[in-house]
Amino acid sequence: MKSRSVELSMFYGASPDIIEKAAQLRKNMTNAENILWEFLRKHKVIGLRFRRQHRISLFIADFYCHAIKLVIEVDGGYHKNREQRAYDIGRTAELNEFGIDVIRFTNQEIENEFSRVKQEIIKACVERRDFLKQLPEL
Repeated sequence: MKSRSVELSMFYGASPDIIEKAAQLRKNMTNAENILWEFLRKHKVIGLRFRRQHRISLFIADFYCHAIKLVIEVDGGYHKNREQRAYDIGRTAELNEFGIDVIRFTNQEIENEFSRVKQEIIKACVERRDFLKQLPEL
């Protein structure tokens, strides 16, 4: 059983409703999410562990690496909607307040330009890991 401090630090106080919704989303991932998950799972990206449909406070991140506090979001067509874009900007700002960085890719990028997407993810992971190593211990 996880300690309460690990629960708070990794899930940022996610409610039971969010936990249930995340479980449902894991069962119904999109094609692009499945493609990306195959790349991220089992520590394939510089030895880092990613979680899929991970709950963070009020949100569910498509993919999250707690070690480097990095969220990877996969945006479907509805993310082009003005209201959704505004929501995404606000959501990213709230995640940034937790010290979490967010990178985004569209379904089309993942399905049609996956080689480039993988390189961008690896680069972001290395940069984030190196940045966090430089921070003083709290």
